[in-house]
Amino acid sequence: MSKRGAEERLRDISDEKLVKDAAKLRSKLVYEVIRRDGEEELERTQRSLFWAGIAAGVLISFSVIGEALLRTYLPQGQSWTYIVENLGYSFGFLLVILGRMQLFTENTITTVLPFMQAPTLRNLMRVLRLWAIVLGANVVGAFVAGWWLAQVGAMPEEVIPTIRGLSEHATGMGAWESFVRGVPAGILVAAIVWMMPLVTSGAEFLVIMVFTWLIALGDFTHVVAGSVEMAFLMIEGGLGAYEGVFDFFLPVFAGNVVGGTLIFAAMAWGQVKDEYHPETEQAH
Repeated sequence: MSKRGAEERLRDISDEKLVKDAAKLRSKLVYEVIRRDGEEELERTQRSLFWAGIAAGVLISFSVIGEALLRTYLPQGQSWTYIVENLGYSFGFLLVILGRMQLFTENTITTVLPFMQAPTLRNLMRVLRLWAIVLGANVVGAFVAGWWLAQVGAMPEEVIPTIRGLSEHATGMGAWESFVRGVPAGILVAAIVWMMPLVTSGAEFLVIMVFTWLIALGDFTHVVAGSVEMAFLMIEGGLGAYEGVFDFFLPVFAGNVVGGTLIFAAMAWGQVKDEYHPETEQAH
């Protein structure tokens, strides 16, 4: 091999190494950003977690409202209306995620990564504490929103039957189907969290809109948005507490956790754990 050929070969090897190192670094940086966010969330007071969770439970109702409004007023019987009306499902998620409220399904990855790095009993209890507070607050907020939709009369009269139909569909799948459809929703919300450090300012809106639109388009189930629909039917008297909890809420909760934690968060940790050395990262 000539001297020039050897130099080109060395340059190619060097370039390839730089590309590989950059790819590894980016994954490690994304992981570290989310892990630190998780640590901050785990240190928040119960009061701040609770009120941020209440706000998220209330605001996520705009996913139900947005989808219902589009379904009511778009032309009926057209094949394209299903695709467009499901864009309304993104409205509540945009409010909650961009507003930095506490949404339970975001925490299936954010607060779990610190535990995966240091799987101690103390860290496990910190995660479970946050989950219990946030999920409980989300459900309280969802019932406030469900009561408002069912009883206050603030929505146009023609939209209420659409909300009822959406709610009956979401909560009427049965326990197994609710669980299975909850897994992709958990994965997609965790994917939003993972992608946010990579997107440029202003692109967050598009990422959230597309991924949550896909949740609605795929007819997947989300425990908090679905809790608004569950609450609406319970308050109207169209759904019993047993059916709501055991056929819908608990299966969807389990599916979201499997998707967000056991699948996505575990894969995220798996791809960086061999290169991740917290003592070295902190030293730099």
